[in-house]
Amino acid sequence: MSKLTNRYAVVTGAAKGIGRAIAERFLADDVAGVALFDMDEALVQQTALELDPTGERVIAIKCNVADQENVNAAMATVTEKFGRIDILVNNAGITRDAMFHKMTDAQARMVLDVNFYGTFYCCQAVIAGMREREYGKIINISSTSAFGNIGQTNYAASKAAIDGFTRTLALESARKNITVNSIAPGMIETDILKTIPEDIMKTKIANVPANRLGQPSEIASVASFLASDDSSWVTGNTILACGGLKMRG
Repeated sequence: MSKLTNRYAVVTGAAKGIGRAIAERFLADDVAGVALFDMDEALVQQTALELDPTGERVIAIKCNVADQENVNAAMATVTEKFGRIDILVNNAGITRDAMFHKMTDAQARMVLDVNFYGTFYCCQAVIAGMREREYGKIINISSTSAFGNIGQTNYAASKAAIDGFTRTLALESARKNITVNSIAPGMIETDILKTIPEDIMKTKIANVPANRLGQPSEIASVASFLASDDSSWVTGNTILACGGLKMRG
């Protein structure tokens, strides 16, 4: 039996990057079914087709995680298809970077709405079922930016909020056999880094003790562990997956 046999999962922000890598790893771990949520309907449908041409184990759903009604409807569709949701990965996230003295209210609210409230709404949509079945794995994608990062007061706040939310939900859920953890990636080679000038990128990589960018598959490996029963005694943690960029004292 593989790690995720007979389990059903939802991954948000799953059309590309880390989300896609996590969905792909779950399929390799023999997950029974995985639902891909993303705002880009065409791309998420294409991703689903590439990951599972048969359409038997993967479904794609356009979902705005910042809209609670949209989230509830999407989760209902998944439940109708799969019967239940055992694993939730809250990966959907955006950035709207600006120095704080230039940041607009819209930039702040948009990032918090997607990153934090998107996580909140998705967890709220599945937690009752997980508590009833006394089983669940919730994985929230945080960031090393939660430690602080210039030009990202909004993003850092949203990710720090996710970490606090994760620990508290873990405390509330532990007796129901539900684990709740977050992963804080550092510099991962995704599309978002392509906008950074080459000279600045070289400096950033030089600051990483591992002296390289991380790969989405390396975050997926951590998610695979947290989604499996191998992590049954691990809850309320934020796992730093950053090549040593940040360390807790």
